[in-house]
Amino acid sequence: MPNLANAKKALRQNLARAARRQPIIEEIHSSRRHFRKLLEAGKIEEAKAIMPKLDQMLDKAVTKNIFKLNKAARVKSRLMASLQRATQK
Repeated sequence: MPNLANAKKALRQNLARAARRQPIIEEIHSSRRHFRKLLEAGKIEEAKAIMPKLDQMLDKAVTKNIFKLNKAARVKSRLMASLQRATQK
């Protein structure tokens, strides 16, 4: 537990920011999970339809400082690579 007043305030701010970020992070994770399940089921067209929305959510998370730019780029790259592998099969 923090002892100083400014440390207490910093802790309150940190908890509030974490609570504000959590729903957005959970939405992105559930969308990624849904995307992977569609690919596993072989529903390529539905996965392609979800991909722009996922890109948009990741970009918005970067602008809100929820994800770092390189993490969002890495996630998008991996999702597109998995989509490409699924379409080649």
